[in-house]
Amino acid sequence: MEDTKKELTLARVYDAPRDLVFKAWTDPKLVAQWWGPRGVTSTVNNWETRQGGKLDLVMLAGEELGPMKGQEWPMTGEFKEVEEPNKLVFTGNAIVNGKEVMEHLTTVTLEEDGNKTKMTVHIVVTKATPEAAGPLSGMEMGWNQQLDKLGEFLKR
Repeated sequence: MEDTKKELTLARVYDAPRDLVFKAWTDPKLVAQWWGPRGVTSTVNNWETRQGGKLDLVMLAGEELGPMKGQEWPMTGEFKEVEEPNKLVFTGNAIVNGKEVMEHLTTVTLEEDGNKTKMTVHIVVTKATPEAAGPLSGMEMGWNQQLDKLGEFLKR
């Protein structure tokens, strides 16, 4: 993989308490209910939310993604910082055909704003291969959809 640098910062304000938003990011059963862009479901195989804890999930493209239906997009990584209920930092490795094609570092910060939570997600892609062109081009749209799904999940 070659060193690369692509950054993306997204912010949301959710009408939910910070503890609930933090739990949605740290409880594997909850993560599975919202992780991934629209039309994607996720199976969380491992989500150890502690410093040094591993994460391993597989996103599966559903019907609404048409010709991509059935494609699987695995991701592995490690939690670098867990500061309940304020901050999560984790690495992520996108895997295509069994090969790591992209590494990124994601920082999630949560701030109380009355009964609401202001969340900032900062993603830095640090390494990528030519096969990562697809994931890189769809990264902003995918993360925006994923965070929208998180907001819908928190309303339930």
